[in-house]
Amino acid sequence: MKDSKQLSASQREELFNLIREGASAWGIGIVRHEAIDQMNILRASLLAMEKAVSRLAITPDYILIDGTAPIKTLIPQLPLKYGDTLCASIAAASIIAKVIRDRVMRVVDKLYPQYCFAKNKGYGTQEHLTALREYGPCPWHRKTFRGVKELL
Repeated sequence: MKDSKQLSASQREELFNLIREGASAWGIGIVRHEAIDQMNILRASLLAMEKAVSRLAITPDYILIDGTAPIKTLIPQLPLKYGDTLCASIAAASIIAKVIRDRVMRVVDKLYPQYCFAKNKGYGTQEHLTALREYGPCPWHRKTFRGVKELL
């Protein structure tokens, strides 16, 4: 298994289904864009991981975390820098997270097609930045992110 960023969208979708079918448990944690603006991306990522762990159908004996910061939980854990490249279970979690995020961005694209969210997934591509300059930010844009905050 590879880091989700090293896979194509179709590979991630295929693995997403295999992971869901084969995993003992999996959970999803979503943090809204407004909260990301309030707390910063690192804290929001940790909160999303906490939510995902809390939604598992079973309580794990131990958690491996992607990154250097621990999450708030009583479950023993080990943060691993570059964990998604070192550990299959972290890579699997990264694939689940990326597929869910991409699906959300496709829904947002239907609301705001001028930003091409289905294609750029909200990343600062040239096409996305051009649309931001032309139309200004939409309610889904993170107000504290580079490219957006300069327009506000």
